[in-house]
Parts: sequence; C-alpha cells; structure tokens
Amino acid sequence: MCGIVGVVSHSPVNQLIYDALLLLQHRGQDAAGIATNNGSTFSMYKANGLVRDVFRTRNMRSLPGNSGIGQCRYPTAGSSSEEEAQPFYVNAPFGITLAHNGNLTNAEQLKIDLFKNDRRHINTDSDSEVLLNVLAHEIQQCSSGLSLDPSAIFNAVSTLHKRVRGSYAVVAQISGYGMLAFRDPYGIRPLCIGFADTEMGPEYLVASESVALEGLGFHYLRDVMPGEAIFIDNDGKLYNQQCAENPSLNPCAFEFVYLARPDSVIDGASVYATRLKMGEYLAEKIRKEMRSGDIDVVMPIPDSSRPAAMQLALKLGIEYREGFIKNRYIGRTFIMPGHNVRRKSVRQKLNAIGSEFKGKSVLLVDDSIVRGTTSREIVQMARDSGAHRVIFASAAPPVKFPNVYGIDMPTRGELIAYGRTQEEVCREITADALVYQDIEAMKQSISDVNPALKRFEASCFDGHYVTGDISTDYLDRVEYARAHPKIVAEDIVRTQLNLNLARAE
Repeated sequence: MCGIVGVVSHSPVNQLIYDALLLLQHRGQDAAGIATNNGSTFSMYKANGLVRDVFRTRNMRSLPGNSGIGQCRYPTAGSSSEEEAQPFYVNAPFGITLAHNGNLTNAEQLKIDLFKNDRRHINTDSDSEVLLNVLAHEIQQCSSGLSLDPSAIFNAVSTLHKRVRGSYAVVAQISGYGMLAFRDPYGIRPLCIGFADTEMGPEYLVASESVALEGLGFHYLRDVMPGEAIFIDNDGKLYNQQCAENPSLNPCAFEFVYLARPDSVIDGASVYATRLKMGEYLAEKIRKEMRSGDIDVVMPIPDSSRPAAMQLALKLGIEYREGFIKNRYIGRTFIMPGHNVRRKSVRQKLNAIGSEFKGKSVLLVDDSIVRGTTSREIVQMARDSGAHRVIFASAAPPVKFPNVYGIDMPTRGELIAYGRTQEEVCREITADALVYQDIEAMKQSISDVNPALKRFEASCFDGHYVTGDISTDYLDRVEYARAHPKIVAEDIVRTQLNLNLARAE
C-alpha cells in the first residue's frame, strides 16, 4: 500500500505534488519522494520519513519542471532502506522515472529474466525497480530509433502486462515526451485521473485516491480502467488505450474496509458509504446473535471504524459514544513493524475516557482484526476503565490468509484468525464475545454503493487469489524469505554469479 501521484501542468508542479502526497500520507509513512521533469532533465529527491519531514525549502527549489511524479511509501516488498524510496530512475531508453503502488508476485523470476535476457541490472530488492526495468526494456523494443509515439508506448505496456503478474498502479515520466499511467489487468490497486481547466489549456493529475484530486482543485474525471494505459504528452494532450487482452475489475476489498480515506471514491464507490453499509449488515448479524439488552453502548475504535459503528448503533437503536480519544501524531499501528512496537503504540495512540465505560456492557467496533495485538490491548483498556462486559465486533470478516498484492500481511502465522475458530480468537483477544462480518455481506456493502462492482480481490478473507498464480508453495517461499532474509539474499547473489559465469562462457 503506497500513495502515488503524477501531474502534467503549465506551471511548476513541485508544490502541487507535495500537497498531493500530504493528502495521501495515510497510504504510506515510511518514505516519500518526488521526481520532476524540466525539458529533457529529471530532478529527484527522496528520503525516509513523513512527507512534511522529508522535504525542506532547499529540496523543493531543486525540483523544477511542469510535470512530475511522487510517492509516499509503505514497504511490502524489499526493505525499509532509503535506497528503496521511490520514484526510481533509469537513463535508457530516453530516461524514465517511475512510482508504483502494489506488489509483483513474479518479481524474482523477472529479476533473472532481466539479467539473463534483457541485460538489465537491478540494484535493490524492490519489485518497483523490477517493474521500471521491464517497462524500460519494452519501450526500447517498441520504439523506432530515437523517436517515440503513443502507439509504441501502449505496445510496450501491452507486452509488460503479459510478463508481469501481481498488482500494480503506476505513474511514470518519459524524458522529453510526457507522463504515463497504467493499472494492472485486474484493477486491484486504485488509480484515478482528474483535470483542471486553465487559460493555457487543461492540466491533469493522476493519483491513488480521488481525495488528492478534490483537495487540490482538480475535477474528478474517472478511474483508470484495469489494463488501461493513459499517456499525457508535454503539450497536455491525452491519449488512452486498453492494453490488456482480458481485463476485469477486481478492486481490493481491504481498500474499502481500512486503507482508503473515507472521503475518497474508488471505482465509483464512496468509501464512506460502503463503511456505513458494512455497519448496517453487521447490525443485522448482531441482532440475530445477541439478545436485546446485552449491549449498553456502541463505541468505535478510531478512526476507520467510525462510520460503521455509527450506522450499527443507529440500526440497533443503541446509544453511540466515543470512548477512546486518538493521538493523531502516532502512526497507524497496522503498518508498524514488529509486535512490541505495535503493542506499545496502541497505548500511546488511544486513551480511554473512563466514565464512558464504568459498569457498562460495551460493544467495541473496529474495521478489522489482523494480528490481534491492537484488539487485545483495546479490550484490556476497556476493562481497566471499568467496563462490565466487552463485546468486540469487526466490520470485516476474519483475516485468514496472506495478502500478496501490496498489503503487509504475508505470513499466515501472524494472522490471529489463521487456524483458529471464532471462539478461539475471542479468547485470544480476551473479549466476552466476538462478532465478525460475513464475507458476502462485506462484498455486498460495496456493490450496494456501486452495483457495477461485482468481483473483488478479497484474498485475505476468502483465500482466492485473482491473478491465479499463487499456490501454497509460493506462500511458503514468501514466509521463508521473510523469516530468513540473509539466506535468501545470499541465494540471489549466488544465482547472479552463476548467470555471469554462464554468460562469460
């Protein structure tokens, strides 16, 4: 999960990209970067940290140009090294910068193919650098000499779709030509485009979420379709083409549950409205499973679950109260590395209002339960504040399977619901009762808001991987790599040495 943005304007874009990244900060808090294009020259600055901490006045002054891209990063593949902050850059052909949101499921094989067949070298463990080099190679293959036109670019993206597997929403700049944006054939990760009319002609902004468009005065035009590529040349002329053979829209359900801002619209569905619907369906299930009078008060776990909790309380006719106050200067615990760090930050992030809990049977509503660390701490905080009974409700179904498409939940053993019954999870988080949303109800919540959405990437809930290339062996390899990064790195170096020897012979 990362936030990406690309802009083609008639005036300097450095401040515009910076402001867009602030609006997308919730999508990645590990690193941030901006690359601008001024004529045939790229300028780039990137570093670890929040957007506001990465860029200083001197950095902004070093980013001239009327077009550019940016990213705020949350690492799911590779490491947290500053070297893997995006955008990435290659100087041939033409010079290309790229920022990527998602995760390639065949990145390791592509690395070997790039080194062995395409004569391209990868400097980091980032799958985004792999994606950039695949794109650069295909553009080189499709271009005629020293010139490049939109049809050649679209042909390159078409071939890329055939080589690359996984999820990817991409913005890229081609020096001297313009900006390219495209989305994987399954439409897993979100990407939308907006425009602003100016006296000098239209300006375009591409971003992960519509909130970045609206917050900067751009009009939402539409979402980039699965498999589609959009190219905007340096004169502001827009070209688009479907580049995948059999595209199908399968947006990530977890975007609606947790990742996206509630004021965004993704693939025609308001995130806020879908969360209200999730609250309605969860209320129906609670009404069936619990007696009237078992619950005195409904409380959300700030912030993502608030719409669902409000609607649930309304449907059940139970008082809604705010029992936890959030410190907004603490990062999102779900994306923090390490059990102990997440556990400590829960207490720093939330503070309970004791008077709201004392002697009450409390229904706590959260957007989801992933590792269970946060849930367990919150239940204990409610008890410490005097709650008579603590019932926990999740607006999402049990997270039972790893997500390999750009969300950091790759290890089955880290997921509290994996291999456990609902009753066992309830005991693990020390709640008196636990209610999960049903999978079909979650999907229907999104379809109710936009009936055109029929299929979803919901692998972390149902174990179905839409790209069709994820096996138990693949998940085992991912988990092994996560547990033994040094051994895997040595294996990669050994493989490259063997390829070097084979090439020399």
